[in-house]
Amino acid sequence: MFSKLVSSFIRLFLLGIFFVFLFFPDKAGISFVYPLAPLSDSLFIRVCKLAFWTLVSVELLRCFYYGVVKTKSRGFVANLLTILFPVALFLIFLEAVFMFVPQSHEGVLSKASQIWWQKYWKPVNSLGYRDVEPVAAAGKKQVLVIGDSFSAGHGLKHTSERFSDLLGEKLGSGYEVRNLGVSGSDTGDEARRLLEYPVKPDAIVLQYFPNDIERVAQANGLKITGGQPFDDVGPVVHQVVSRLYLPNFIYWQLPHAQFSTFDEFVSSAYSDSTVLRDHFADLSKIISYGDSTGAEVYAVFVPFLFQLDKSEGYTRPVADFLREKGVRVVNVNKEIATIPEKERIVGRNDGHAGAAVNSVIADKLYEAFGSGPK
Repeated sequence: MFSKLVSSFIRLFLLGIFFVFLFFPDKAGISFVYPLAPLSDSLFIRVCKLAFWTLVSVELLRCFYYGVVKTKSRGFVANLLTILFPVALFLIFLEAVFMFVPQSHEGVLSKASQIWWQKYWKPVNSLGYRDVEPVAAAGKKQVLVIGDSFSAGHGLKHTSERFSDLLGEKLGSGYEVRNLGVSGSDTGDEARRLLEYPVKPDAIVLQYFPNDIERVAQANGLKITGGQPFDDVGPVVHQVVSRLYLPNFIYWQLPHAQFSTFDEFVSSAYSDSTVLRDHFADLSKIISYGDSTGAEVYAVFVPFLFQLDKSEGYTRPVADFLREKGVRVVNVNKEIATIPEKERIVGRNDGHAGAAVNSVIADKLYEAFGSGPK
């Protein structure tokens, strides 16, 4: 029996090396490359981790059997091990279960949100957009929706729930609505991507969110202050909750201190004339592109969903600028205010627009289109 225990300890040691490769690859100079990384969590890697925990469980059971059950050990140590082994196996079981529990999250900060991306972020076309391939059908008017995560449908399991897809249904078979939403995109990036898109538009819908000014504001010296995720736990706990699925899931269900003073940052950005000048230059690229292609440009302002009036106050200079340039500005605040707060967002950890808000946006855009782009 002693030899069997020794062999199990040797295998557990070897599994420990495997543990470093799987859970701490950066410490071993290893990086995993797969589609949608690092936002998405690879199913293949998670299956490998599941196999790892299965092997660990087998060896732990083997150690318990030959070290306690087979020897009929008694006393404090044996009793302690009789308690600890089932607890360890139960925690391993929960860890394995939470490797496959998806939950969307603001900013894809949690491991559950990375699982969500792997499961639901589809289809993804050859240009990296969550949309069909950009091949224009003859005789159909092309509507390009350019924006950030709100356009892409962050947190929505089905693309059919997005305002772009709902707008396409309303406009009918004579139109194709393309979605150029990219999470984390700002106005400068949106302008670049719009100009590079291979399909020429008959209409452009710019989805605007108050943080679209963020990068140009930072380029002009404004700073977002505050802590980072996991700063509220010690370095050892940080390693545990950032790499293991069960602790990570629990961590993100708990309330945490505000990671940044973003509200103050946005307020400063929209009142800074230099920042606005550079921001307007990016917006002008989109407007000029619309003029060059003969496309009518629409702009729909998505507010902070729990700060409707404050958002409108922040972005008013942008809305006024766009109107002066002939852009048809669509405001949805009044309609969103009638939606219960819990229904405005996709989930408790994700403040992106839920299906009800997307439906409102689609209705208001369709109303603005009238009979469609000329």
